[in-house]
Amino acid sequence: MDPHTVPVSDQVRRFIFEKQPVRGHWVRLEGAWRELRAHADYPPVVSELLGQAVAASVLLAATLKFRGTLTFQLQGNGAVGLLVAQCAHDFRMRAVARCDGVALRGLTGDPRRAAIFRRLVGTDGRITVTIEAEEKSMRYQGVVPLAGTSLGESLEAYFASSEQLPTRVLLAADQACGAGMLVQKLPDGDAGDPEEIAAVWEGAQRGIERVTPAQLLRCSAEQLLAQRFTEHDLRLFRGSPVRFECRCSQGRVAGFCGRSEPRRFAVCSRSRGGDRDLRVLSPPVPL
Repeated sequence: MDPHTVPVSDQVRRFIFEKQPVRGHWVRLEGAWRELRAHADYPPVVSELLGQAVAASVLLAATLKFRGTLTFQLQGNGAVGLLVAQCAHDFRMRAVARCDGVALRGLTGDPRRAAIFRRLVGTDGRITVTIEAEEKSMRYQGVVPLAGTSLGESLEAYFASSEQLPTRVLLAADQACGAGMLVQKLPDGDAGDPEEIAAVWEGAQRGIERVTPAQLLRCSAEQLLAQRFTEHDLRLFRGSPVRFECRCSQGRVAGFCGRSEPRRFAVCSRSRGGDRDLRVLSPPVPL
């Protein structure tokens, strides 16, 4: 891999640890993220959390083989009461957040990222992941409590609880870019020596721990793998494009915003006709 490769934006890419049951995914959004942000003016701390959620929804969709839609929903009792990011099997994505302007005051002055995350989502919240597959009209929903001090840690708890897959996740976003990376240990099966598999998985965890949020936002997949995952042979696959696509109607947006008062609700409102509107599952729909 060429460590000087220029970062390619708006792509999700898969990589594997050669001959081992360990895999990873990387996503970087630039143009698609800016296009999404152009539809709504969020405070910077909310925009950062929304960008992380968008990256998380793309990573989740990338780990699955399905045709349909994946919805990543965060609900809490903090300044951000509701956040929804949606990604289709072909990586068309969109997202929306609802936040309380009064509760957001003073958040920008706290330098502790963990403290900001907890004040944004509150002390009592949950993550809901809903998968709707087109081919068999199947619907799956997993719900886990918000855990840890970041959205990445909460996503790790989701994989451990709902998928029973050890997973490490790193998410980052700023005004220009949203990005994410995960590494995941698959079921061993007859893959090989258990001690060797354990060593590879430990190396994968050390690799993602070496990546900083700033590096995740600025570096290509080739750069990150070459510089941070140096202990094992890797194979990086060709990327799939990710694009923003809003399918909200003006009437539905206006109705939802009206019902959401007095909380502040910002949503993309450009109509592209025909397709389903974003459905906010609040509270989660029982299966």
